[in-house]
Amino acid sequence: MRSLLICLVLVLVSALSAAQDKLVFTIEGRGEFTMTLDQKAAPKTCAQIVGLVSRGFYDGQRFHRSIQKPKPFLVQVGDPASKTGAIEEEMNGGSGKKVPFEQSGLPCDLGSVGLARNPDEPDSGDSQFFILLAPSRFMNGKYTVFAKITAGMDVVQKITVGDKISSVRVVKG
Repeated sequence: MRSLLICLVLVLVSALSAAQDKLVFTIEGRGEFTMTLDQKAAPKTCAQIVGLVSRGFYDGQRFHRSIQKPKPFLVQVGDPASKTGAIEEEMNGGSGKKVPFEQSGLPCDLGSVGLARNPDEPDSGDSQFFILLAPSRFMNGKYTVFAKITAGMDVVQKITVGDKISSVRVVKG
C-alpha cells in the first residue's frame, strides 16, 4: 500500500511539474489561438511575455508583419505603436525591457513562437514575437523559441497585417 501511495505521489508531482502555462489570444474577426509556453526551456523570455500579458500590454495591438510569399513564413506582433494604426513592416518599438538571449534548444517548426530581435544583437529581444507558418530550420539557435501554438493554428494562418488582438489571457498550467 505504501509503495502504491509513493508511486501516486510521484506521478502527481511529475504531472504538476510538466504543466505549462498557456496564453489564449483573441483576434478580432478571426477567432482564438492558444500558445503553450515552455518555461523550462526559456524561463526569462516566458516571464517577460507573461508579465506583459498580465498588464494588458498586447491588448489592442495589431500584427505589423506577415510574410506569406513566395510561401507562408511568419506573422509578427508586439510593438505598442501598432495600437495607433500606424503600421509599418519594420516596427522596432517594445516595452523598454530587453531579455537576454536564451538558447532554448526548441526547433523552429510550424507553430513555433520566437522572440524577435535585432539580427546583430542577440540580447535585444523585448516584447515582439513571431509565429512560424512553416518549418524554418535555418533559424534554429538564432532566436529564442519559447512557445508553440497548440490550438487554433488555422486562425494564425489567416492573420494579415493590421489584424488586432482583442485580448490575451493567461491560463495557468
